[in-house]
Order: sequence, then C-alpha cells, then structure tokens
Amino acid sequence: MQERTRLDDQMSAYKLLSGGLADAVDLIDLGEAEGEADVVAEAEEQLREIHAEASKRQLETLLSGEADANNAFLEVHAGAGGTESQDWANMLFRMYSRWANAHKYKFEIVEESDGEEAGIKSATLHIKGHNAYGWLKTESGVHRLVRISPFDSNARRHTSFASVWIFPEIDDEIEVDVSEKDVRIDTYRASGAGGQHVNTTDSAVRITHIASGIVVQCQNERSQHKNKATAWTMLRARLYEKELQERETAAQAQADAKTDIGWGHQIRSYVLQPYQLVKDLRTGVESTNPQAVLDGDLDGFMAASLAARVEGGTGEVIEDLD
Repeated sequence: MQERTRLDDQMSAYKLLSGGLADAVDLIDLGEAEGEADVVAEAEEQLREIHAEASKRQLETLLSGEADANNAFLEVHAGAGGTESQDWANMLFRMYSRWANAHKYKFEIVEESDGEEAGIKSATLHIKGHNAYGWLKTESGVHRLVRISPFDSNARRHTSFASVWIFPEIDDEIEVDVSEKDVRIDTYRASGAGGQHVNTTDSAVRITHIASGIVVQCQNERSQHKNKATAWTMLRARLYEKELQERETAAQAQADAKTDIGWGHQIRSYVLQPYQLVKDLRTGVESTNPQAVLDGDLDGFMAASLAARVEGGTGEVIEDLD
C-alpha cells in the first residue's frame, strides 16, 4: 500500500504538471493573440510555479535508495576543543532542528548530554517524515566552523569541529539479528533537563555492540524499559545502515564519502570570520549567507550532494534546476 500510494502521488503530480503546462501555453497564445499583456504575465507566473514544482519532483527522483523513504536518527558529537566545539555541536543541532521544522517533519530528542560550560557534548534527534533519511543521509561527516570565539576574552579566531551521523529507522519488516550476548548494556543517571525522576534514577540506557563498536544511548523517557526499547531500535537501525554502507562500497568502490568519520575528513566548512562563507567540500556548492544556512537553509547542499552521489557528478545538474 505504501508503494501504491507513492506511485499514485507521482502519477498525480505528473498529470497536474502536464495539464498546468498545457493550460499556461494556451493562455499565452490567447493573450498574445488578443494583445492582453496581463494575461501573458499571469501565464508566465504559472509557468514559473510549474517549473519550481517540477524541479522539486526531479530532486525527489534521486531518493530511490532502499531506506530513503524512512524516518531518520541524527547524532551530533562535539570534537576536541572543549566549550568551543560543544557550542558548535549545539549550533548544528539547532540547524537540523530548524531544517526539520521547515519541512514539516516531526522530531524528538532521544538523548542529549550537556557541555561542561555551554553547548552539548552529544545529542540524538529522531526525525519522522517521508524521505527524512533520503534527504539527510549525505549530511554524515565532519563539519568545521571558523569564527571569533565568544568564549575567548582576547577575541581570537578559533576553528572547531563536530561530527554528524545519520542512520535510518528500519521498518518492522526488516529483520536485524542481534542478541543480548553480542552487546553490553549499561544503565546510568540521565543528565540535563528531564525532571526529578529522570535525573535521580538510573533510567538512561547505553547499548554497545561489541563486534562493531557501535554505541547507542537513550535517556528521554522516565522508564528504563522504554529507554532500553528505543536503544535497541537505534542499534538495529545503526547495524542496518552499516550493512547499506557495505553494500554501496562493494557495488561502487569509488563512493567512499560515508566511510569512517574522522577529524580532517570535513564535508563542509562554515566560515563566519574573517569572511562569510559556507562551502561543501564534496560538491563545491557555496553560500555567502551562513546565518541562513545555520537557520536550516540546507536544501541546496543536500540536493547537490544527492545528485553527485547518484550521478557521480559535481552537483551541476542541480544548479541547472534553479
């Protein structure tokens, strides 16, 4: 039924665009024949709207991966650098929250570990909506910030790093076989906001998959049982995402953009001083409005990365759509 709904939506969109295009062309012919400039202008505006919708639909054809339609988990981790990096991690967390809001995706905080003075050490968002993973999957990697640090009394320029990791929520139909003997389960007291009960009992749960070293944790519920269930869901999702990566690497050896995330493997730089620029190092796409990007304006970067990933190009096809 999900597949049928998706195909029905695509066919309906095609018929709507095709019919709208024919109507607009007829209206232009009529306006020109009658010498009605306002009719021609109205039809041209309709064509611009049709072009924008067609461009959006063209981008969605890039979301054809096995798990692209699924919900997503998004993890942010501060790099070395203490308060400065923890504040940067918090800025990224806010950026993706705003992006999700702008796309009408629902999201909830699964885990959040506060920084020592400001920001966060790590946090996990559960983002729910059609194609959430497909849009976000190319955001995995190290993000670099250059700015005058608000935490430096000498107003010196600092470079900070934080990593982002995206993995899909898996459908109930997909089975990921993992048993308790393959993992280590730890419980601990939650940190940060959450109320007296959350902060005074060992309700938070951390699960470590011994063979792969994958670690997931959840602390957003009052119940240890619920947190454990959510952590198991996240672990299965991470293992599934790891399997997808291995398949992709085997099929396309040159596509190594989502292998190990390590410092020095930046995917994007955000420069606030001495000039204003956000640049994706994989596609070359740039923005001279960092504030808009940090407020969630990420679609251009995501679209170019998806095009490069699917077509093996540099994202130029996306620029043509503009």
